[in-house]
Amino acid sequence: MEVLKIATAGSVDDGKSTLIGRLLYDTKSLTDDKLEAIEKSSRQRGYDYLDFSLATDGLVAEREQGITIDVAHIYFSTPTKSYIIADTPGHVEYTRNMVTGASTSQVAIILIDARKGVIEQTYRHFFINNLLKVKDVIVAVNKMDLVDYSEEVFNDIKRDFEALNAKSTYQEQNVSYIPVSALKGDNIVKRTDAMTWYDGDTILGHLENLEAADVYDKGQVRFPVQSVIRPKMDEYHDFRGYAGKIYGGSLKVGDSVTVLPSLTQSKVKEIYFFDKKYDEAVAGSSVNITLEDDINITRGDMLVKSKELPKIEKQITATVCWMDSKQLQPGAKYMVQHNTNKVLSKIDAIKNVVSTEYTGVHDANNKLALNEIGEVSIKLSKPIYFDAYKDNKANGSFILIDTQSNTTAGVGFIN
Repeated sequence: MEVLKIATAGSVDDGKSTLIGRLLYDTKSLTDDKLEAIEKSSRQRGYDYLDFSLATDGLVAEREQGITIDVAHIYFSTPTKSYIIADTPGHVEYTRNMVTGASTSQVAIILIDARKGVIEQTYRHFFINNLLKVKDVIVAVNKMDLVDYSEEVFNDIKRDFEALNAKSTYQEQNVSYIPVSALKGDNIVKRTDAMTWYDGDTILGHLENLEAADVYDKGQVRFPVQSVIRPKMDEYHDFRGYAGKIYGGSLKVGDSVTVLPSLTQSKVKEIYFFDKKYDEAVAGSSVNITLEDDINITRGDMLVKSKELPKIEKQITATVCWMDSKQLQPGAKYMVQHNTNKVLSKIDAIKNVVSTEYTGVHDANNKLALNEIGEVSIKLSKPIYFDAYKDNKANGSFILIDTQSNTTAGVGFIN
């Protein structure tokens, strides 16, 4: 069954938690005890409706303040597809949380309050989805019931968002607009009679029609080696396989491959998924590969097609989202985790800070503070084999690890 990963974003009181809760309720994905708890809490608060936001606000602080702070992952399924929703916060002080939630998502749902329209935070939400190259964006214009289901209001918001979309540098992105009322359930799972002027999909209908395979990189094959498989059984005494996940394109038996960084060449002999053999493995597949030649390969190495070599350099320039309270400064040393490869690095220069409101770049003053996004030049202790993020997400991204605390300090997207 296909798995589709979704990131959500919305400002305070836009109804994001309610939308997710309604989605779970209408797909019958809430457990009986969770539904009973929602019903009880709604009665205690004096509501004459079910407060579906209680289905997602897991932290005490979230329930008390009515805001989303942490990234929560919510799971539900339909007969045709499984879904993972990353419920991300929309506040500027939680930019790092939103980047984290959206980094592995294939679809984004950006909520807009129909009464407020496109606001400053909408710019930031869309900017981050542009930065992360999220292919499909659903703009859910919520609370249509509070504007009398006005087609004019919806069209005005759509026009304003289209002006914002025109500033995007990611032209392959698909943007769809859906008028909804999460509280009433209009156009979430079921179509509504309240907006006969709208003839498009519901939120779930749109998600059901998306092909999860379409969001994987279609570019060149990148196969970072996670581990070397050497079974300790007599019948597999000479077996040597390389386990990992394919990013971009596909690998077939007989393909000529090059091992990085050694540049040793061989051919794909076998492709295994568990105990079954296949002639081909496509992007997104986690497989075990054997080669025709006995080559010294370890975790951190990468297999690529011999005619599709990535860049191999000791210095990179990347857009970095800073996630640490300790500011990023030139000269600081961090461990770069690039796929399964770790390389010691030094910050060469912080070139600028990028505005998430599409107002351009600004002087970084030689620092990058918590939740800021900027262009950074990094020197590496040894070469890495990479692609630009726009060409291959997995091979064009990395994290910066503080060598003292071992915490993730930042995430980078190679230019």
